[in-house]
Amino acid sequence: MILVTGATGNVGRELVRELDARGARQRLLVRDPVRAAGLPERAARVVGDLGLPESLPPAFAGVDTLFLLTQGIGVELAANALRAAKAVGVRRVVFMSSINVLGDPVPAMGRWHHAREQLVRDAGLPATILRPGGFMTNAFEWAPSIREAGFVFDPIGPGRYALIDPADVAAVAARVLTEDGHDGQAYVLTGDEVLTVAEQVRILARALGRDIEVREAASPEDAVRSRFPQGAPPALAEAILDTFTRMRSDRVGVRTDTVERLLGRKPRPFADWCARHAQSFLRPTSR
Repeated sequence: MILVTGATGNVGRELVRELDARGARQRLLVRDPVRAAGLPERAARVVGDLGLPESLPPAFAGVDTLFLLTQGIGVELAANALRAAKAVGVRRVVFMSSINVLGDPVPAMGRWHHAREQLVRDAGLPATILRPGGFMTNAFEWAPSIREAGFVFDPIGPGRYALIDPADVAAVAARVLTEDGHDGQAYVLTGDEVLTVAEQVRILARALGRDIEVREAASPEDAVRSRFPQGAPPALAEAILDTFTRMRSDRVGVRTDTVERLLGRKPRPFADWCARHAQSFLRPTSR
């Protein structure tokens, strides 16, 4: 039995579908069952919260493999999940971290991921770590400014990075979860195209059939809003700005062939993702 945390997020939803297609037995840990609507019915649901350790035993009972995905800037949720996993004898963990753990010193955005990776290693369970780069779904954060004013803030200018479709991360995760031979590995996952934000916006504009202005982020507040339109807590905002500074200076971008090696195909291009999700960037039509 595979327990999937983060099942209603961008990666989690794709992972549940991938595992269902493989016929894998899976259980979804969800805080709100309504958010799991539309996911395969064969995937069992258990209501629980990684922030409430007392809610976890029913979710972990009988589980032998854990897909662990926690968000935010702390380590408590990961620690609670790993304690519950050890208590029931989980045999393997696939943990989703981030490419931001790479570097010496570790970048600010990577510190929480690095700390959570250390928790996984300290737990003493056979584990595989996935370190994806920037997600294509981060472009959803542009939707309000595109719909309302036809522009996108660009915080990195000439910087380039190889963003990845969460569906490709999920495909890798499904393979790792259902095959042997991946314990002890740390896989850095990126797309195959190294793009600036302006290039991404041009690709999205073609998919939408409309012009989108690219505005340089003229202030730290603009830069943070490019990723979190409603703002971010101070510690997270500081880490975001540090990340953007590093990205601006990277004119090459990190790109790996890990997805192709593991899946036997190239990662999906950004244009495909834009075509699939174009409706999310358009104004709702009135009836």
